[in-house]
Amino acid sequence: MSNVDYTEIAKFEVLAHRWWDCDSEFKLLHDINPLRVNWIDERVNLAGKRVLDVGCGGGILSEAMAQRGATVTGIDMGKAPLAVAKLHQLESRVSIEYYQITAEAMAEEMHEQFDVVTCFEMLEHVPNPSSVISACFRMIKPGGQVFFSTINRNLKAYLFAIIGAEYIMQLLPRGTHNFKKFIRPSELSAWSRQAGLIVKDIIGLTYNPLTKHYKLANDVGVNYMLQTMH
Repeated sequence: MSNVDYTEIAKFEVLAHRWWDCDSEFKLLHDINPLRVNWIDERVNLAGKRVLDVGCGGGILSEAMAQRGATVTGIDMGKAPLAVAKLHQLESRVSIEYYQITAEAMAEEMHEQFDVVTCFEMLEHVPNPSSVISACFRMIKPGGQVFFSTINRNLKAYLFAIIGAEYIMQLLPRGTHNFKKFIRPSELSAWSRQAGLIVKDIIGLTYNPLTKHYKLANDVGVNYMLQTMH
């Protein structure tokens, strides 16, 4: 069976036209994108690397990596976000190949083809996250690196990512996230190791409601990123 939750895809299909509006429901992604790209670039030196962005959506991360000199391919199962991504790259004047395909299907065709694979804010939206992680491993070259980001599953994450972000501050549409699908760092690390990846580093993203700024921190209680290697 396909590892796709079409209810989750529908959420982002409706909002796709607002993907590149920095004051829209995607403001959070725009705000944290520079932090994420810098963190990745410091570890792999994106220039000249062949990169796959799994769950690329409207292309915010994909474009940022292409602007750092990477050759980027983006995949997603949302038709509308991909259409927005393809249109926006014309405005940005970057060259990215976008495809509507699952990570698992891509892995059947692209075994050990990429230097870097990113999978951000996607694992908490699929029925079987470990299947995606395994596919990412199969697509990475020996010595290559895979980066994941997701949301921790605990009371703090529920209060901040759902009650705070969706209901109080209205940074995201209500219903964007399902708490039961949040992933603990221990679970993501275990799935990564089971797939054959070596866990290298973990970092959290924290939000200051007073300054309205995000920063990288050792606090992985809510949003966090994981660096792994083949």
